Amino acid sequence: MSTVDPRRWWALVVLAAAQFMVIMDTSIIGVALPEMQRDLGFSQGDLQWVFNAYVIAFGGLLLLGGRLSDLLGARRVFAGGWVVLIAGSVVAAAASTAWVEVVGRAVQGVGGALIAPASMTLLMMLFGHNPKELGKALALYGAAAPAGGTAGVFLGGVFTEWASWPWVFIIYVPIGIATLAATGLLPAVAPSRGAVDVLGAASVTAGLALAVFAVVRAPEVGWGATQTVLELLGAAVLLTLFLVVQKSVKTPLMPLRVWRTPGLGVSNLAMTLLGAAWIPMWYFLNLYLQQVLGYGAFASGAALLPMTGLLMVFMTLITARLLGRFGAKPLISGGLFVLAAGLVWLAAVEPSGTFVVDVLPASLVAATGMSLAYIPAMMSAISGVPQEQAGLASGIVNTTYQVGSALGLAALTALATSQGADQIGNLPALTDGFSAAFIGAAAIAAAGGLLTAALMRGRPASPGAEEPSTANSASVNA
Repeated sequence: MSTVDPRRWWALVVLAAAQFMVIMDTSIIGVALPEMQRDLGFSQGDLQWVFNAYVIAFGGLLLLGGRLSDLLGARRVFAGGWVVLIAGSVVAAAASTAWVEVVGRAVQGVGGALIAPASMTLLMMLFGHNPKELGKALALYGAAAPAGGTAGVFLGGVFTEWASWPWVFIIYVPIGIATLAATGLLPAVAPSRGAVDVLGAASVTAGLALAVFAVVRAPEVGWGATQTVLELLGAAVLLTLFLVVQKSVKTPLMPLRVWRTPGLGVSNLAMTLLGAAWIPMWYFLNLYLQQVLGYGAFASGAALLPMTGLLMVFMTLITARLLGRFGAKPLISGGLFVLAAGLVWLAAVEPSGTFVVDVLPASLVAATGMSLAYIPAMMSAISGVPQEQAGLASGIVNTTYQVGSALGLAALTALATSQGADQIGNLPALTDGFSAAFIGAAAIAAAGGLLTAALMRGRPASPGAEEPSTANSASVNA
């Protein structure tokens, strides 16, 4: 019989902080993008690669990170991931050209892909013995992700305004060292024997990267151009190869039988569309604040701080309670619809707009939708699988969110550029482009809400969710 780790809640602090920092790494560069663009020579269209290089490496290698956690031991992979993340941060901070910056961001993504699945494996080891404790732990761990994503926007503004943009990467060095020092709180995991599905990892990562590259380049070369068609076909072939490999090898990264789990497919579809709507929203909102309203880096980050506060309060105090009362389906579907409503409101931005009228209320509505949908979708994806596959399910749901983020940003950047978002200094044209991106993101979120409502069964179980008669505030605030 396994013993309960008396330090498990302190260990959860380390794991949640790691999740917060890994996801923050996707957003902390947002406010710094205009200065990075000027210093490193990025075009408006290519600027998104500062974000997508991280997301592609992160999303494409998450499943490999989960497999390495099984083979080498989760604590060892967790620590190794931080070493890689620190190295990538140093490269990104020292970059003097655009391509070096992209390489540094990709290395950071590799580190994140090792940290995230190892964290979930360790969390399940610490709390899997008690469904009620597991529910509390997952709620806090889940809240760390979107909170980190939004907090990164504010902190990026602080560093960019008061220091310089390289500090959005330098900050990960001391944080990484402190996290490595705290790994002693985490349970040791014995390594196991087995093989690594190198072909599977290479094919899914290359397929994702090629698909995003094709979508990014399509506005310049044409959607019907031979180059675009061949790139998209190549991506389809690589992703098909990944599925074939998963079916044929003895130790696949993603055993296809896991998709027989009720609700897993719909939950991951919802997470894909949630990422495809949410990440482009903050990306273009940052650009609107700085390039249209003329905000500095700090002011732009501070303008989005109310979203951070709302996300934290909602996810830690409200969403888990609602999940126990109503189940996942209405929260995921309803949250996506609320997010869509906030995005439609944002689409009404004006060249002469103001933060109080054009940004604040709409951004809070959008953040409410995100707060309602994210944790229920994550828990729904994990709750139906056996405990020994929780790490795999977590890797899949994180992968789909990151894939959705990358493809959504690529597609909506193409849409925004076609509507004038590349005309720096032309405020009406920039506003039209950003508005088009918000409308596109709203359509994606609304589609997610409709599909969830139509396809998800009843009320999928959520680990540790309590019934209304026994729910209390302590149950979601361990």
